[in-house]
Amino acid sequence: MSPRTDLVTALLGIWFGVGLMIDAWAHSNLAELETFFTPWHAVFYSGFAVVSGWIIWQVWRNVRAGRQGLAAVPTGYLAGLVAIPAFAAFGLADMMWHTILGIETTINIFFSPSHLGLVVTMMLIITTPLRSVWNAPDIGARPALGRLLPALIGLAFATTLVLLFLSYGDAMQYRPAGIVQAFSMLQDSGAGPQGAGPGGVGPAPVGPSAERMAAAMVITNVIMLSPVLFLVRRWLLPFGSVTVMYAIMVLMPGAQTGFRNVPILLSFVAAGFVSDLLIRRLRPSGERRASYWAFAGLSAFATWSLYIGVASAVGGGLPTVPELWTGAPVIAGLIGLALGALLLPSAVTAGPVSPWAAGAERA
Repeated sequence: MSPRTDLVTALLGIWFGVGLMIDAWAHSNLAELETFFTPWHAVFYSGFAVVSGWIIWQVWRNVRAGRQGLAAVPTGYLAGLVAIPAFAAFGLADMMWHTILGIETTINIFFSPSHLGLVVTMMLIITTPLRSVWNAPDIGARPALGRLLPALIGLAFATTLVLLFLSYGDAMQYRPAGIVQAFSMLQDSGAGPQGAGPGGVGPAPVGPSAERMAAAMVITNVIMLSPVLFLVRRWLLPFGSVTVMYAIMVLMPGAQTGFRNVPILLSFVAAGFVSDLLIRRLRPSGERRASYWAFAGLSAFATWSLYIGVASAVGGGLPTVPELWTGAPVIAGLIGLALGALLLPSAVTAGPVSPWAAGAERA
């Protein structure tokens, strides 16, 4: 597909993704939801309709041009095309589920079979631009930001889906005061005043336990860093790529909490900017394994140093347990280094290796 077509697919996917964020906001912040037919569901499903119609139209154009069967499906668009009827079926199942069993308002919302079917098929649809750009013959190893933008948007919105369904382990949903309080105690304090915990499944105590805070940081670290490392292994990302992705990723936890934790969300956008600086300096790639590993560790360390730094600046000062607030970014960096080693255990060539060359190397 042309870059313009992929960009339109990505922009229509934003409608789809923002519709889900509005629905997540409603589930998190409204006291009672008694019907499937809501304005936010209308935004969500209309987004599905427009992006699906656009994908189907691209296939139909190729059919009219004389292509038959799978040859009519643009490269990278097949999985999204197959996911369209599957998503519609899960949407119907979700309506029936809500009609018979009611509307979920607690953690069970993330385990509903119909919701899991919707999120998997939605992920296939919304990452269509990523697959298209990934296989584009003109993309090269060092694409410009504008050329890569559809892929960045698609992958970032897919990551927000993962963050949504792992909301019970999302560190971005805590407010600064809750973070400082969590790392100022060594044992679970139990329930406290309401309002600073994750907003995805109802109110939570201001002071989560240190254990819960640490676990949320680990989960969020892996979720946010993995897609970045996935792209860095493929391309030398242009400056601004990680900033764009992190700015999109913070929208889901922001919607769930009613954007009552803006300083924490902005710390991740700043971390994306720092990661872009690291990419410019280190030039990590599949061929530069040491730089790739260094970027993975340093990016994670910088992200969670900013997280704790912003929480301390806004939330009343440094936590009182120094081992926790000094060691947490180090743990994050080590996890980032481990992810880098798992995704790139050995250096890879920039381009595909032909079977004949591979056979010659083995010989």
